[in-house]
Amino acid sequence: MTALNHSHIAAKQPERVVVGPPPVKIQVRGLNFFYGSNQALRNVDFDVITHAVTALIGPSGCGKTTFLRTMNRMNDQIPGARAVGTVLLDGTDIHGPDVDVTALRRRVGMVFQRSNPFPKTIYENVAFGLRIAGIRDHYVIDEAVENSLRLAALWDEVKDNLNGLALQLSGGQQQRLCIARALAVKPDVLLMDEPASALDPISTGKIEELIEDLKSRYTIVIVTHNMQQAARISEYTGFFYMGELIEYGPTVKIFTTPSEKRTEDYVTGRFG
Repeated sequence: MTALNHSHIAAKQPERVVVGPPPVKIQVRGLNFFYGSNQALRNVDFDVITHAVTALIGPSGCGKTTFLRTMNRMNDQIPGARAVGTVLLDGTDIHGPDVDVTALRRRVGMVFQRSNPFPKTIYENVAFGLRIAGIRDHYVIDEAVENSLRLAALWDEVKDNLNGLALQLSGGQQQRLCIARALAVKPDVLLMDEPASALDPISTGKIEELIEDLKSRYTIVIVTHNMQQAARISEYTGFFYMGELIEYGPTVKIFTTPSEKRTEDYVTGRFG
């Protein structure tokens, strides 16, 4: 890992002028997470700020992806996995007995490291979540498909081939299609697990531009191993190490004047 150019990072500042504390979309308190007897997260306190990009950084196996997946209970699908602690979405405990997990995952969408389009047409990939939600009006679906593809900066590239197979798209296009699929059900939050790690530099640039455009509409949390990417696209950064949240704050502070030596060592490439 190369050391970061601090002059480049220092130019990245939160864009909105906020009076008082910034609004919190997801509040995590005292979160511990276990895979069977293995503890993957330890006493994590974390605030996800509304309409901002939050980056999660840290070495492989430090708990970043586990933490990301706790925010829409994706880890529930793993046998023996359990969370202890509080995760509030707009003040409501997502582990509450009355929470509909399917509805939660519509509100907190997920984009994975590798694009995973269904073996269906481009149109049906985007429409899938709407049909699962019981929407049958084809005019409503048509509008949602177009709007979602536009939001994902893909409409102009596929509008004349909506009945073409999604698997025939390029890797970068497939990833933007997966983003469009997540956006079609109108989430509040978009979780992204290294969405550009398998892409070439041009496609990565398009994904980063897309994230920049989307944050005015959505709250975005992204896991990334790319320090320069975290510095470019995020307003807030959390550094995880061995299951613990070592430091969290505005990205410019984390990368230029971190409070913890372990954070400084990591972002300057001394380890990890």
